[in-house]
Amino acid sequence: MKNCLGCRLANQKEKVFIIYKNEHITCLLDHVPHHAGHTLILPKKHRAEVTDINPEESLSIMKASQLVTKAIHALYQPNGVTICQNGGIFNELTHYHMHIIPRNEEAARFGELFYGNADIIEPSESLQETYEKMKSYINRILE
Repeated sequence: MKNCLGCRLANQKEKVFIIYKNEHITCLLDHVPHHAGHTLILPKKHRAEVTDINPEESLSIMKASQLVTKAIHALYQPNGVTICQNGGIFNELTHYHMHIIPRNEEAARFGELFYGNADIIEPSESLQETYEKMKSYINRILE
């Protein structure tokens, strides 16, 4: 879809920090991360809802979520990781995307952060630093 921001992000038509991609999906760092390592997984073809994704894309998304989570655990040692996706009116991007979010705060605090009701604490490192760490770690796993 020509005017879809998600399509532009997934296909590198915008400035993004891509840590992994294959023929079906692109994994990129969220431009306003909750914590260092916060990643989005987007299909390269326009898909608005999880029900629009074909089996190959679904498998790519799930394998990428495992790969990214492994990197996050190794590099940042979070207390946990939240994997989620918002559909319908809750999908502000209007393009399917899955969040992989490292977590260190209590559950109530995350809800406030996720729904925009709390101050965002500056990440511990720049997107460039996170990109270099995540990309390097993932490349080592895949070698």
